[in-house]
Amino acid sequence: MERVPNVTRADAAQAVRNPLAFIAGRWTPSPRTVRRAALIALVMAVLIVVTGGAVRLTGSGLGCPTWPKCTDTSLTTTSEMGVHGVIEFGNRMLTYVLCAAVGWAIITARSQKPYRRSLTRLGWTQFWVVMGNAVLGGVVVLVGLNPYTVAAHFLLSTALIAVATVMWQRTREGDDAPRPLVGGPVRQMAWILVAVTVLLIAVGTVVTGAGPHAGDSSEVERIPLNWENVTKLHAVLAWIVVTLAFALWFVLKAVDAPKGPLHRTRDLFLVLLAQGAIGYVQYFTDLPEVLVGLHMFGSCLVWIATLRVLLALRERPETEPVVPGPTQTGSAVRAGV
Repeated sequence: MERVPNVTRADAAQAVRNPLAFIAGRWTPSPRTVRRAALIALVMAVLIVVTGGAVRLTGSGLGCPTWPKCTDTSLTTTSEMGVHGVIEFGNRMLTYVLCAAVGWAIITARSQKPYRRSLTRLGWTQFWVVMGNAVLGGVVVLVGLNPYTVAAHFLLSTALIAVATVMWQRTREGDDAPRPLVGGPVRQMAWILVAVTVLLIAVGTVVTGAGPHAGDSSEVERIPLNWENVTKLHAVLAWIVVTLAFALWFVLKAVDAPKGPLHRTRDLFLVLLAQGAIGYVQYFTDLPEVLVGLHMFGSCLVWIATLRVLLALRERPETEPVVPGPTQTGSAVRAGV
């Protein structure tokens, strides 16, 4: 076992000034640790969406009627608030777990040798998106679950999942310029698929905002649109995404693309079929809460699978990790965050 170096007063001062650089100068995580940290952050980003959906579907959106406190006089839920208060407050507390997961991803990325600024920036981007969404979540409560703010809250969570997915992918790559694995027209087709998927998710938030699951048992404002018509538009967009995914799969086979893009596109197609089946079943069974929650989870999986298709169309060869010597370690410490 290696001897732990003594921490001097200068070291302590440096740790206070720049704790990330202090940790990076004394610890080098394995590539596997960095990948797992990025994956945990991604899983937590999905989990916060699913639990947020549970808050809405159980009518607990105003279980804590104010923010940042749970009530005007209590920071936490009280027994008088019942199960709805527990569910809403539990979702708020899960945000701290998400922050911890993102923080761990930042620490591992910052401590990796050689230092990868792009990877660290992706971690910090997640952190600021989480902070922004936490504030927006407070606004959602303060304005009484206004459907437009609720939709923005979900879309910002979708952005968080996008950044977390990219970071997870980048932990398995090097920092060289990406090399395309397919031609320009195929990549353009993939970008169109991503754009239509974004539109599909956005219209899905409108469906929810106009639908019956308002998020609380009290009277809550809804988006003044015909729910049936918006749902049909959502279904049409879903079929367009399915068609694009199948067409991309067919084109990739035709151009003899590598297995990576083919497998990712196949995975997306299967996820879309499962998500579509859940969507139709929930529509014809009057939107049972369990299926709506499962559909929200499926939305996250569709988004992740779509991004993985796009990222699979190029490669960045992974570089071998470098074991830092004394000079490299000192340079890493001086580099800061």
